[in-house]
Order: sequence, then C-alpha cells, then structure tokens
Amino acid sequence: MRIFLILLLFLQSTTYTHDELMGKIDPATHPDFIEISKEHASREGMFLRTEAYEAFCEMYTAASEAGHHLQIISATRSFAHQKRIWDGKWERTKYMGWPDGEKAVDIMLYSSMPGTSRHHWGTDMDLNALENSYFESGKGLALYTWLQQHADEYGYRQVYTSKENGRTGYEEEKWHWSYMPLATPMLEQYLREITYDDLNGFQGAGTSEELEVITKFVRGIE
Repeated sequence: MRIFLILLLFLQSTTYTHDELMGKIDPATHPDFIEISKEHASREGMFLRTEAYEAFCEMYTAASEAGHHLQIISATRSFAHQKRIWDGKWERTKYMGWPDGEKAVDIMLYSSMPGTSRHHWGTDMDLNALENSYFESGKGLALYTWLQQHADEYGYRQVYTSKENGRTGYEEEKWHWSYMPLATPMLEQYLREITYDDLNGFQGAGTSEELEVITKFVRGIE
C-alpha cells in the first residue's frame, strides 16, 4: 500500500515542458496562466500562473489591511522578452571592447540570460520598485518588513537575498518575490533537464558554461 501511495503521488506531480522551463511559451494563451488585474499591476498585459496569482491576491488583501500597497511591476517574461532585455544591454556603448565573459558577468548583476530567468516560469514577480534603496526607508521599508514577516504565509519568498552568507549569482533584489510551491519543483526539474547546450539564440550565449550560469545563477537562491 505504501509503495502504491508513493507511486500515486509521483503520477500526480506536475511535469513541465522544456518550453515552459525555458520561457518559450505565450502566457496569454497558455491555460495555466491568467492576466493580472489592473488593480494589482503597474500596466496591462502581465501574466502569472493562476495559482501564483490567487496566492498573491490573498497577500495583497492582507497587506492592504495592514496599511501597505503592493503593485506588480513585472511578472512573466518569455524567452523573447528576456532576449530583448539581454541583447539591448549587450549592445550598450559602455561595453565596447569588453571581453564577452566580463560583459556577461556585469550584465548578470541584475539581469538573466534568456532561458535562465525565473520570470519565465510564471511564478515570480517584481514589486513596487526596482531599487533596493526604495525598500530601505519610509513606506518601502515598512512594506519590506511586512513581506519578510508574512509573505511566506502565502507561499512567497525573496530568493535573491544578501550574498553575505555565500549565496552565488545575482545581487540582492528586495523587489523580486517567488511563489515557492510552484517555483521549487520547476527549479528541480530545470536542474535535471536543462543543459548549457539549451542556452543559445542570444548574444554571449557561448559564455554560459564557462561562467557556470546554471550552477551559480539559476541555483543561486536563498
């Protein structure tokens, strides 16, 4: 009976497609995604996985009752969207003459290579502001303190925390929150199935393996 129950749980677990893990989907047409209400977003046309959004809505209500305002300013990003961000930064004048590896490392302080971003999964969001300084004083600090105390009650966690304890990868992002009940199994599957050969189609892709992007950046969370 015990073996049967374990097998049943295994069969019920969700398996994500290669394209879902890599962001090569359209969230506007994917059945597991829903558009974020204007009430909760800085602009129209953003999407999350339905389960992640429903949990956010509960967190939004609780935060509002505590006197805080949550606003999603970025959510799901496709591979193509991330490629536009990445290639745009790659072409910046400041990087003229830089070796590809150094250029990629500098960009990856805060931006992901296409195919490696948690934003591909529909589980992650950026909240309120894209500067850590916003969350270090005034209403931003009050909101951040509330999130630290309560976000996990709704399944959310800040995954890019301070690197003082040895976390690798991206710099701290106090605005980036991940819905862990879905993001955790997606990360586990990503690490099992995605290889450096899959990371292609954008400028500097050839640096991904030498920089250990999967090990140090995709895996580099709190």
